[in-house]
Amino acid sequence: MLAVGAAGIAFGAKVQSALSDFVGSGLDGLLPTGDHFRIYTITGSFPEISRKQYRLDVSGLVERPTTFTLEDLEAMPAVSFVKDFHCVTGWTVPNVSWEGVPLSHILDTVGVAPGAVALSFESYDGADSESLTLEQGRLPDVIVAYRMLGAAVTTPHGGPVRLYVAPMFGYKSLKWLSAIRVTDRVIPGFWEQNGYPVNGWSDGTTGPTDPEEE
Repeated sequence: MLAVGAAGIAFGAKVQSALSDFVGSGLDGLLPTGDHFRIYTITGSFPEISRKQYRLDVSGLVERPTTFTLEDLEAMPAVSFVKDFHCVTGWTVPNVSWEGVPLSHILDTVGVAPGAVALSFESYDGADSESLTLEQGRLPDVIVAYRMLGAAVTTPHGGPVRLYVAPMFGYKSLKWLSAIRVTDRVIPGFWEQNGYPVNGWSDGTTGPTDPEEE
């Protein structure tokens, strides 16, 4: 699965058909849905977290480590916008509506401590992870999302809360977001450890704070 998925970076749509057949048949990895998304899971299942159970733990190099409930997040200033969703393997879902809390607001709420450089994200699936630099995390279209497609984020789409990183490919938008760690270095996430670029800009250009080796 990892080898075929990594090939998507180089060949995009050319490997999409093979990827769908290979992953989707055995692991429920890719399921075509009515909204034209293909639903990926690296564990073969979806973690079920209710609204009441949901917690987002923010810790690391912060002044006020905090655990937020879903109600806490919904009480924060929200943003909403419509953006295309680009998968690194070549497919796109146009005009997806998103709503949530700017990640920058959460960082300001907990206070970023001196020496902080990057962000590490963890998933309730216990397997996936992601990373951003602090500069990337403060972009205005990087949010902790609790609504998409005009409704609450569903479990297959990564709900009740997921990360959405609009300028980057979909693998950077971690599903089932459980924790944010503020760190002193970039810690590559699951897909980066298996061959995907650490900075997954979907427009093909370099962006802020791309390391020299990327």
